Amino acid sequence: MAVEDTGAAPADDRPVVRSSTVDAAVCVLLLALALLLGWDNWRSGISWADDGPQVGYFPFYLAVLLGAASVYGFVTILIGKHAGEVFVTRQQARRVLQVLVPTFLFVLLTQFTGLYVASFFLVLGFMRYVGGIAWWKSAVTSFVFTALMFITFEIAFNVIMPKGPLEAVFGY
Repeated sequence: MAVEDTGAAPADDRPVVRSSTVDAAVCVLLLALALLLGWDNWRSGISWADDGPQVGYFPFYLAVLLGAASVYGFVTILIGKHAGEVFVTRQQARRVLQVLVPTFLFVLLTQFTGLYVASFFLVLGFMRYVGGIAWWKSAVTSFVFTALMFITFEIAFNVIMPKGPLEAVFGY
């Protein structure tokens, strides 16, 4: 099986977001984290006690460094060093969502059906929709993979995995 990818973006592949926007958002989030960590460690104690540094001494100064790096990053964004670069295009975002959405659904489905049933549907979905493989090949491969995973974890290694109603029918 060969997956064709010419590397050339389609003509309508417009940018979704620019690098400077993402960089600014990350800098703001890291600065907020640095402020929170700095405040929390300041409350815990950031001075030097008789027996050595207090519990918040080193983490506080790490938070100061993180805050300084965030401010530096934000200043470089304002200067406009990389203003026109595209962070992600529509085609690239679509590919990311092709993995992100099924993975999120897998985690959600695992809570209700157990690991093995959710794994069956995850592999089936990826093979069919992302890989474009025939239904029967996708279903057989998903079943074999899930069965081997069940045998490996449940029988061979006796590892406790999230179970669902199907495993209860078989006594596991």
